[in-house]
Amino acid sequence: MTIRFIRPVSSAARWAWRLSMLAFLLLVGAWLGARFGPLQLPSFVLAVLVSGALAALSVLFSLWGLWRLWQIGAKGGLASSRALVLAILPLAVLMLGAERYRSLPPLFEIVSDPSDPPAWIVPPPHRRSWLARPGIDAATQADLQAGAYPTLTVRRYDGALDRVYQAVRKVAADQRFTVTSTRGAAYARPDFQPPAAAGTATGGLAQGPAVGPAMPPVPVPMPRPEPQPEDLRPDNEPPGIIRIQATARNGILGFPWDILIRLREEEETVLVDIRVASRDTPHDLGVSASIANAYLTALDGELLGIASR
Repeated sequence: MTIRFIRPVSSAARWAWRLSMLAFLLLVGAWLGARFGPLQLPSFVLAVLVSGALAALSVLFSLWGLWRLWQIGAKGGLASSRALVLAILPLAVLMLGAERYRSLPPLFEIVSDPSDPPAWIVPPPHRRSWLARPGIDAATQADLQAGAYPTLTVRRYDGALDRVYQAVRKVAADQRFTVTSTRGAAYARPDFQPPAAAGTATGGLAQGPAVGPAMPPVPVPMPRPEPQPEDLRPDNEPPGIIRIQATARNGILGFPWDILIRLREEEETVLVDIRVASRDTPHDLGVSASIANAYLTALDGELLGIASR
């Protein structure tokens, strides 16, 4: 009599494969929707959290399926192994975000000059979502930023404003910044003349000795009002200050970041500082600082030889 051994089938392995496939497809779909579609950052974060939870659950089922294979020879070892491999990507994305969230300060914008941050030309849009931004004062933000990003400082260059401005625009184009607004760019023109103070013009006819019969009084024209210096400033910017507002998209996810670059003429030097902010999250995971540092490092290389320390 022939005895045939019937192997049991592990239900845990089957569910592990299904959950890992669902987690993988959810993560890929969220990335495609964010990179090439209308998916916003809060929705993407929610999708990543759900994908990571499904992947973690599939790992537990996979381990149980492998344990059943070892103990009683239950079918499902191949499905459990495939589920473990497929769950690596969602878990890696979730763990990377969690590690950066824990190790980096909770900042959603950075400024290279915390004592005098440049003002936005056009305030960036901010959509309310389930990711609420906590209130943080300027002093605390400056301390957190200084501790996490000590190299993020104001740059000083020993050069003319027009040369530094050209380099700033060139590096912005190289970094794929999309310039949306500019103020005070006329100060960078070599032929620009600063406005002179309004003078007091006098009018009237020259009075000489009276000759002949008395003439009736002639009305004296009043001086024409001269434009004030503030009216002659380009875009009403203070003298020697240029602001450039732009947007940049993250290379992997494609979410927009808002950027403002300010140039300030100070005696024989030009100061350049930058402000970078995310739009929808309370924690930028260090992306703002990486954008700012990459830009300032490239600008140092472009203006190599005229940087002051």
